[in-house]
Amino acid sequence: QVQLVESGGGLARPGGSLRLSCAASGFTEDDHSIGWFHQAPGKLREGVSCISSSAGKTAYAESTKGRFTISRDNSKKTVYLQMNNLKPEDTGVYYCAAREAIHYYCSLALSSYDYWGLGTDVTVSS
Repeated sequence: QVQLVESGGGLARPGGSLRLSCAASGFTEDDHSIGWFHQAPGKLREGVSCISSSAGKTAYAESTKGRFTISRDNSKKTVYLQMNNLKPEDTGVYYCAAREAIHYYCSLALSSYDYWGLGTDVTVSS
């Protein structure tokens, strides 16, 4: 049974940093892409960043380029999202999701993903 568990959320001040983790279990191989998604209060869920299964290709939403960095440690079956220079608009729930099968590139589209975690809350406020 595939399971994704996010952690690392919390309260940060504008300009501060947080590192989110997504621990994956239930996959027999590392043949899945991982995406991070953000849902701000009252808004739709949107793709933030992703990392592909085979080549480790990454993608970022325009609003996070230069501030967020995604990485994966296959030995720990964990994907990280390092969030720097946080802004109040980064507030919301962050979800990680997994897309099965090997893809050279990853996708920021919600519909591409097969499994979802329950999310972790991030609040950016002074």
